[in-house]
Amino acid sequence: MNWVSVLRERESLFRRAPSAHNTQPWTIDYRSDDIVIGVDPARSLPGSDPTGRDLALGLGAFAETCLIVAADAGLAVDCDLSDPHRIRLHSSPAKYDTIFRSVDIEARRVARGPYGEGLLDLVILAALEPGIVHVRSRDLAGELEVADRWMFGTPPVARELREWLRLDPSDPRYRQDGLTDRALGLSRLEARVLSGALRALPITHRLLAASGRNLLRYEGSVLVLTAQCSSQRDLRLDGRRLLRTWLLLARFGLAVHPLSQLLDCPVTASRLASRVGAMPLAVFRVGHPRQEPPRSARLSS
Repeated sequence: MNWVSVLRERESLFRRAPSAHNTQPWTIDYRSDDIVIGVDPARSLPGSDPTGRDLALGLGAFAETCLIVAADAGLAVDCDLSDPHRIRLHSSPAKYDTIFRSVDIEARRVARGPYGEGLLDLVILAALEPGIVHVRSRDLAGELEVADRWMFGTPPVARELREWLRLDPSDPRYRQDGLTDRALGLSRLEARVLSGALRALPITHRLLAASGRNLLRYEGSVLVLTAQCSSQRDLRLDGRRLLRTWLLLARFGLAVHPLSQLLDCPVTASRLASRVGAMPLAVFRVGHPRQEPPRSARLSS
């Protein structure tokens, strides 16, 4: 059995990689001595991610997850990013050098509910990779309201969100992809109310935006991943860096909650860039969730 077959047996593990709206936009082509990762256009988000930033970050995170799973299986595998449209996993003289294991992939958590009060410890901040800026959650509370109004009030973006929400367990896609009511921390009643409000857009967009106004109004931490080089930098490398950051935080028992709307909304993206003094690529809450979050769904092989 060659390395491709061995890694293929672990596909359910590397499919745990994160993606915006849990769209899982990658294709996997298993060949005799390499694996080619491509993009499924039907799973991209042209409305909220017109530049492909989140798509590239997701592909990079997927590649990093594959490399970690391969190394943990004792396989010598590396990735080639020379083609901007695909990623090629290929055999390598040595295993990928990483501190992470498959158990870290399993342990990574996204929690969208309430977090406990408290800022990140300085020891944790010091352990993070370069280019990550810490911001107090309260300082971004007003900005999140602006971004949420933009998200729900911009028809193409709101339509995409509605497309990828899975608010009814009877939905055949409920256990495949998207954002479920459980992943969003909603009760059945709250899920029904949200579903009705989304159908009534744009009338209810201000009401929906107001529903999350207290999300950051506590003493907590938000981290911003910033670009380290020129604007020509391959964002897939930053996606790999983002995945490593989330895995490290999980080792400290911390969960994350992506707040991509702060970067999707032009007004708040510009102000956030000024605040952190660099180009922000990803922004997310970090903390100890008050309740254990459910695992999000993944497509099968």
